[in-house]
Amino acid sequence: MARQTKHNLSEAALEKIAERFKVLSEPMRLKLLYALMDEEKSVSELVQETGGLQANVSKHLGLLLDSRVVGRRKQGLNSYYRITDESIFELCDLVCGSIHDRLAAELEDFSPTPSALPQDRS
Repeated sequence: MARQTKHNLSEAALEKIAERFKVLSEPMRLKLLYALMDEEKSVSELVQETGGLQANVSKHLGLLLDSRVVGRRKQGLNSYYRITDESIFELCDLVCGSIHDRLAAELEDFSPTPSALPQDRS
């Protein structure tokens, strides 16, 4: 895997980066983003899909909205959310792929070798 170019980052830039990772560090917010990966959804659809309580889902959507990761569209009494920060897709692919590979390797480490399997002696 190719390494990225190292950027000279100011304290202000590092603070912004830390804020972004903080927003993404909560499992419910990750569930919401995952639910929004395919299409925009209403709050009630997100409540149903994530299994969260409406107040909790709304709170986390508000934080994602404030950080400009998602956008909101109001239609009548409903609010619809969508991912507006396209870098979320790349970040998810990178992190999810890395974790998938690591878990697969760990599972492989725990798989018994054919010689370690019990022999049928019937």
